[in-house]
Amino acid sequence: MRDILRRPRYFSIGQDKRQDDRGQEKPPRDAPEDIWTKCLKCNEVLYVRELENNLKVCQKCGYHFRLSSNERITYLADPDTFSREGEGILPVDPIGFVSLEQKYATKLEETQAKTGLTEAAIYGMGRIENSPAVFFVTDFRFLGGSMGSVYGELLVRAAQLAMKKKAGLITVSASGGARMQEGIFSLMQMAKTSAVLADLAEARLPHISLLTDPCMGGVTASYASSADVVIAEPGALIGFAGPRVIEQTIKQKLPPDFQTAEFLLKHGMIDMVMPRRELRLVISKLLRLYNN
Repeated sequence: MRDILRRPRYFSIGQDKRQDDRGQEKPPRDAPEDIWTKCLKCNEVLYVRELENNLKVCQKCGYHFRLSSNERITYLADPDTFSREGEGILPVDPIGFVSLEQKYATKLEETQAKTGLTEAAIYGMGRIENSPAVFFVTDFRFLGGSMGSVYGELLVRAAQLAMKKKAGLITVSASGGARMQEGIFSLMQMAKTSAVLADLAEARLPHISLLTDPCMGGVTASYASSADVVIAEPGALIGFAGPRVIEQTIKQKLPPDFQTAEFLLKHGMIDMVMPRRELRLVISKLLRLYNN
């Protein structure tokens, strides 16, 4: 709580304050860039430490910033309970894909170095509000969170781990869809992941799916929507094809809130829209209900 209430060090008593037209403090001209950020929705200047203490949700408009997979685990799993699995399973270039810019294998290496991840998804065993669960979390920074063959294999192993441990499966999806650089091997993951979730359901173990911004394409069309409970974060973009492609196809203007989490809830496509701060409690309650 002290961190939330603490004022930035360069606004201490005796220092000159700069204010905007609404009387709110603005960052000094010489302030380090990593101290302040701007909300992508309302353009409010935000103090990074306060934003992080608020789980990266804008204090002014409620915009939910995107999270890395590690941040998501930190916010959901109980401290020091998550044990990662499958780190040695690495993506390859099954069809020798080459774009106009570079080889897929080279792009993989660059992305791995930039993000510190080996693949767009991580999984492992942990606890949430003391309830055991297997977490499968994707990271949009890694090639748009696209689902390739290793991504699909990691989800299969996550579901198998849940069945072995007789625990619930929590999937958190942030993805642009199938990874086209792997061709048919990528598209096959839609059937593969859906099949293992059928096994999970037959074992009477819960699958809770959390859709975050964005969740599109083959991920939405497969495992992310095949869950006992489908939850979305406020304002998340969720769908298959993008709205621009749909408008060009049907030659009609779409509603302004089309493919948002709120639109999907209104039309019965998901079960609930839940603010980030409430996710831990809600998901843990659902797990306990299914386990009783």
